[in-house]
Amino acid sequence: MAIFATILAGLSLLIWIVLTFFRGAYWQVRAFDGDMASYESPPTWPRIVAVVPARNEAETVGRCVESLVGQDYPGEFQTLIVDDHSEDGTASLAQAAAQSLGVANRLMILQAAALQPGWTGKLWALQQGIMRAGGLAPDYFWFTDADIVHAPDTLSRLVVRAERKGLDLTSLMVLLQAKTVPERLLIPAFLYFFLTLYPPKWIAQAGARTAGAAGGCVLLRRTALERIGGISAIRHEVIDDCALARLIKRSDGAIWMGLTRKSVSLRSYSTFAEIRDLIARTAFTQLRYSRFLLIGTIVGLLLTYVVPVVLSFRTAPIVWRMSLAAWALMTVSYLPTVRFYRLSALWAPLLPLAALFYLYATCLSALRYWLGRGGQWKGRAQAGANSQV
Repeated sequence: MAIFATILAGLSLLIWIVLTFFRGAYWQVRAFDGDMASYESPPTWPRIVAVVPARNEAETVGRCVESLVGQDYPGEFQTLIVDDHSEDGTASLAQAAAQSLGVANRLMILQAAALQPGWTGKLWALQQGIMRAGGLAPDYFWFTDADIVHAPDTLSRLVVRAERKGLDLTSLMVLLQAKTVPERLLIPAFLYFFLTLYPPKWIAQAGARTAGAAGGCVLLRRTALERIGGISAIRHEVIDDCALARLIKRSDGAIWMGLTRKSVSLRSYSTFAEIRDLIARTAFTQLRYSRFLLIGTIVGLLLTYVVPVVLSFRTAPIVWRMSLAAWALMTVSYLPTVRFYRLSALWAPLLPLAALFYLYATCLSALRYWLGRGGQWKGRAQAGANSQV
């Protein structure tokens, strides 16, 4: 038993050495904080159309629209809300928000057609918006969600980066709410785990296979979208943002993803169950619906996040020292993410608790998939043998 504990402690420490020093410095969030960069304005400002899929977003769409039509972008810019069969007056509230600012001409509203087989709901709404916006001949599409508020200079900063760096896809991970206890424990961890899977440094490297994006804020060059065959190329994808980034990068496109505090999600999570459902929507999809990958993920999460804590309390010096060192590396690497959310450093050592919760939600995601209720989005099951997208 002592030998087994020593082996486990050694493996956990090795994992954290690799993660901390050999995985693209994913945890050094300042390196890809999009709010810190500054660039000179381009010679000409390209034409932009924002496409916003919206389904039953009455609580947030007004503030979202106000932030979009209020952009201080110097070039031609239009906002298009695609109302995906909302039942709560989303479209009228969006129109009222633009009218209240006296800029109703900056907003277009499109009623989405009936969902077609083989499409996820969000991507079908995006497709409707892209087809409608095509007549405006935009240089870029700006895909954003109806529950996000952007700072007035968000679009300008996105465009400047894309133009100066020659990017085909520029994405920002918006700031999620971290006010309630469930949010403070789990939301920074959500960002940390995402960055672990998709290190931004590797995303930006042309020769690296890693490709990722944050779907809440994506600036996409129109010619790049056409090059991959349009949004229909990913029409069945549940994790659509990363699938889009992957295709763009495979087509020799340049991509970049960073973080921002200036664009904020209005979606709040007051209970653990709400965050559980957020995770469970795509967790098993991330594992490609594979039982073997699920088993590997369970073992990997336990070995990486739980074993160091458990074995830190063993009496054998070699075991507790290696385990405590692994836990320390875990905490130190997580701390920048906690501070990015402007939370107390005391939350950093609690990452193992968050990992256990994510493990539970991942198993639940697999169960829902097998029951035909996977990939829940706005009342639609988008993954599973018996689901309809």
